[in-house]
This record gives sequence, C-alpha cells and structure tokens, in this order.
Amino acid sequence: MIVKICGVTSEADAMLAVALGADAIGFVFAPSPRQVSPRAVELIVDRLPREVMTVGVFRDESPKRVVEIVNGIGLGAAQLHGSEATADCIYISERVPMCIKAFPAGHPGIGRFEDYGAGLVLVDGASPGSGAVFDWRLAEGVVDPGRLVVSGGLNAANVGAAVEHLRPFGVDVSSGVESSPGRKDPRKIRDFVRAAKRGCDAGARPGEPAAGVATEVVPVAYDWEEEE
Repeated sequence: MIVKICGVTSEADAMLAVALGADAIGFVFAPSPRQVSPRAVELIVDRLPREVMTVGVFRDESPKRVVEIVNGIGLGAAQLHGSEATADCIYISERVPMCIKAFPAGHPGIGRFEDYGAGLVLVDGASPGSGAVFDWRLAEGVVDPGRLVVSGGLNAANVGAAVEHLRPFGVDVSSGVESSPGRKDPRKIRDFVRAAKRGCDAGARPGEPAAGVATEVVPVAYDWEEEE
C-alpha cells in the first residue's frame, strides 16, 4: 500500500514527506490554495528519489496540456479530478506513465473507471472539499481494492481503520497533514504514515476487508481546494 501526500507546494515539504515515509507526492496544477507552477514542480521532482511516485493533479484541463506538463517535467502520473470526458481521459492515459481518475463516492463511474483508460481510481468524499462524511461502504465491492486509492476526510485518527476496512492500493491526504493550506506539518505526516502502515499490517490480507471495522469516518474537511 502506498501513502500519497498531496497538495505539496515546496521542496522542503516534499523532502520531509519522503523522509517520513510517504511513497507518493502530489502537486496541484488546478486552481487551488495549493496550486503550483510546472517549473516549480520540475525543480522539486529533480531532487526526489527515483522510487517516489510523483503525481500531477488536474481538473478539466486541456488533454494536450496535461500530457505536456506530465511528460515535460517527468511526473509519474496524471490525476484527473474533474468531469473529464472519457475520450479525453483515454487520450491522456495513452500518453502518460499512469492515469488516476478521481470520482466522488457513489459516482457510477467508479465501477467502470477502466473505460476512462485509468490504471487506478481515486474515491473522494461525495462533496470534495466540503468535509462531508465518506461512507466507506460506497467503495466496497465496486472496484478491485488493488487498484483503489482512498481519500476524503482522512487523518491520523481514521486512516488506519479505512485501510483495515478497504485494503486499498493507496491512501491520499492533503489538509489532514497540514498546519495551514499548502504547508505540511511534520508531526501530522509522521502520525498519518504510521497509522496508515499500521492499518495495512493489521489482520486482513490485501483486498480483503477486515471484520468488525466501523465504517463511520470523523468528518474532517479534506481536499486540495480547501481554504482552511
């Protein structure tokens, strides 16, 4: 299982996240308090270990522009977080190393994410950025857990239970490990990574829900769109 720290805006935070155990780093190119420029990200990516997965987050961006940015600065994946058309997603997926399609919980596209050409599907809260509770049962049985990335309201207090319950390929967090929008908190990152890995090691095999784990999530606001 991978832990992705998203909404990174500085080299210091990127290096910090990796040092504390993050497996993937996300950079937001869509309008957001955490938006960064391709040039700034290129400089950060050049300093990161090669084994770290680097992800560019886009929302309803021109497909050609997505491909240009991802390949131009050497990112490992494009995460499409908008209402991109299937044909546009396929165009992108055929030209970048990895495509991750994001959907709000309960969206009918989750069960057919492969139609978009995506290698992974990211399930967010039903109203991303609102702090709404994400009922994990909405992601159960809809997609192969080995290709599922879970986000939305995650923090150190609930990520372990989310991992035990869903056994996903990865978890994604932004505001849950911040001291302020775009600035990561070392202790929060450390505690989040530890809790996520501990949940992965607990009991159930990958892809198999753990028995008796509650599905209620603490309603903490998540998303790289959040102002605070």
